[in-house]
Amino acid sequence: MALGDDWPDLLTVKEVAKILRVAPLTVKRWGKRGKLPAIRINSRGDRRYKKEAVLWLLGAIKSGSTSVNE
Repeated sequence: MALGDDWPDLLTVKEVAKILRVAPLTVKRWGKRGKLPAIRINSRGDRRYKKEAVLWLLGAIKSGSTSVNE
């Protein structure tokens, strides 16, 4: 089984923070700076992150395999 196979396609702030071992606020800041683009859902604007973007940050995916920019 490869890294991320058991993750959902869209991850919450808390899930990403746990995976990357950082604070949830750090994940939100990275989203604002474009390091980890967020998808806004529902009327509250909750953030979700693509699994591929998180794997790219971890170095598990080559930069050409996802639409995330450095």
